[in-house]
Amino acid sequence: MSNKFSIVIPTYENSDYLKLCINSILKNSTFSHQIIVHINGYDENTEKILLEKKITYTKSIENIGLCSGVNIASRKASTNYILYAHDDMYFLPNWDLILYEEVKKINHKNFYLSMTHISHMSGVKGDIQHIKYDCGSNINEFDENKLLKNFKNFEFRNLQGSHWAPHLMHIDLWNKIGGFSEEFNPGFASDPDLNMKLWLQNVRIFKGVSMSRVYHFGSLTTRKNKKITPNKGKRTFLLKWKFSVEFFNKHYLKRGSIYEGPLSDPNKNFIYFIDLILSKVKFYFYRVFF
Repeated sequence: MSNKFSIVIPTYENSDYLKLCINSILKNSTFSHQIIVHINGYDENTEKILLEKKITYTKSIENIGLCSGVNIASRKASTNYILYAHDDMYFLPNWDLILYEEVKKINHKNFYLSMTHISHMSGVKGDIQHIKYDCGSNINEFDENKLLKNFKNFEFRNLQGSHWAPHLMHIDLWNKIGGFSEEFNPGFASDPDLNMKLWLQNVRIFKGVSMSRVYHFGSLTTRKNKKITPNKGKRTFLLKWKFSVEFFNKHYLKRGSIYEGPLSDPNKNFIYFIDLILSKVKFYFYRVFF
């Protein structure tokens, strides 16, 4: 059976979670997939796991960041679809069948699909609305049997304006926009930047798919590893695109509303122009003083 998706996973000193992530893909997928891991920094234990499981991987001597790592790994993709995921995610049964059915319904290349998170954290985790259900905040507390028994039982909706991982897009589209923008390393705000580049390529389908699900422990690499210095991603986005992430999410992606079909161009009403002016003020402030 040929592989359906090329799943790209960057990792940094997180071998236990990566192993759980890979095992969940192998165990809970309907189709076979190519898995590609980028190892950021020397990590003998991670490399050993990947060799044992015969997983394709790339590596860098130092931590070069999420964006650069994913871009390097994606060059080894051998399928028509790139799915980017975090190493602290557990993929739930039929996740891929549901995504592939969405792809077939769309029947063209211009789309961006995100999976739905289940998490022990509150119902809004950062910028992502998700299902709150506690099956453990770390790998030692993780209750896999509880999760597998109950994950289908939660009603949720398809969301408009998705910009989070795991996300799926066509390889031609990924290559056309050049993958992640590496000025966003180690990775904060790289997702909305990716979506802005997709928008400029006339992509209007940004859909969070309710029933394609992962359990997410919650950005463990950045939360637990104090060696990673967060980038000022929202500032980088603002200076690059001349409006804020919040403006883009609200007026372009309409993030978090119920999915009702492909997006249209922003409604340039009074609120739009007020928000735009506020974004421009912030833009010129950062441009002058930073």
